[in-house]
Amino acid sequence: MSIPLLARTAHLELVAATVPHLDAELSGAQALGVMLDVVVAEGWPPGDLDRHALQFFKARLQAAGESAVGWYNWYGITLDAHGRRDSLVASAGYLGPPQDDGSVEIGYSVVPAARRRGYATELVEFLAMRAFQFHPVRAVTAHTLESNAASAGVLLRCGFIRVGPGAEPGTVRYQRSR
Repeated sequence: MSIPLLARTAHLELVAATVPHLDAELSGAQALGVMLDVVVAEGWPPGDLDRHALQFFKARLQAAGESAVGWYNWYGITLDAHGRRDSLVASAGYLGPPQDDGSVEIGYSVVPAARRRGYATELVEFLAMRAFQFHPVRAVTAHTLESNAASAGVLLRCGFIRVGPGAEPGTVRYQRSR
C-alpha cells in the first residue's frame, strides 16, 4: 500500500515529513515555514518536538528510505475559510512502522495558541485510522503524563482506553484496538 504524503481532516492539512522537511526544520522554524509555504505559529515547535526528536526522525527516514515516509512526523497546517493552507500549528506522528506485535505508538502536540480547537482530536483520529488501514496493525498506543487531562481527554474521545502505567514515571498508557 502506498503511503500518501498529504492528507486532510476537517480543519487541517497534514504533510508527512521527509528528510528535506526535517533538514529545513533543523535549520529553523522560518526555513520550515518557507518550505511548507505557511506561517509558522508562535510557540513552534510544540511539545516534545525538539532537536533530538527531529534528528531521530531524520535518522530513521534516512535508514529506511522512502517506505518509512508517513511512519514518523506529520505537520498539521490549519486551513482558512477557502480551504487554503494557513498556519503550521501542530505536529503528530508515529514512533515508527508497526512493531512485530502489530502495534504502533503515536504522539501529538499543538502550539499553545491553537489548543482547545479540536486539532489534537483530528490528528489522533487521523493517525489511528491511517494505522488501521495497514493489515498488520492491531493496536495504536499513546502515552501521556498522568497530570495532562487535556491529552487524556483527546485519547478518550478518539476511542482509546487507559490500559495501565506508561513507560516513563508519571505517565499513563492508552490503547485503541482494531
